[in-house]
Amino acid sequence: MAKNKHITEPDAFGYQVRIVRRGKESSRYFSHKLWGSKNKSLQAAIAWRDQMLVVLKGSKMRFLKPPKNKTTTGVTGVSRTIKYDHRKDKSYLCYTVFWVKDKKSRNKTFQVGNVDTVTADDELHAFRTAKLFRSCYEHSIDHDLQFDDSLFLGWKKMRLYDDPNLAIVF
Repeated sequence: MAKNKHITEPDAFGYQVRIVRRGKESSRYFSHKLWGSKNKSLQAAIAWRDQMLVVLKGSKMRFLKPPKNKTTTGVTGVSRTIKYDHRKDKSYLCYTVFWVKDKKSRNKTFQVGNVDTVTADDELHAFRTAKLFRSCYEHSIDHDLQFDDSLFLGWKKMRLYDDPNLAIVF
């Protein structure tokens, strides 16, 4: 696949991503001004495109209503799931990261929100955060460091994957 397939630059102010699956278009515009630079908007467009291709792959439903069973994201240790809350009669989209601490299997869930109201931006943010969580964990193991998962508390309000200090592991 070409590096920037599905990405065009319709004007001097940003990039456009368009993906069509089964006659339905998923698209988003990435403004250079909003993202801070032309390079950052391109990187955001690529990340969003890659995530949407994973989300849309093989699904017979719209990208916000995936199958209720676990699906892979293409990233080791990161799964995309739908959790159903019987008490509230609602389904929630989550990304779950599996890891090991003190020789015990653990998981960290990044809940995106109600599948009926979640946006593609929210989903992409949760996926990128889950992917970073797993990368930080693997980096800690590879370098015999203690993994500190507390960095991810309050993740919904932070864009940790944009942190230059974490760029080395992501």
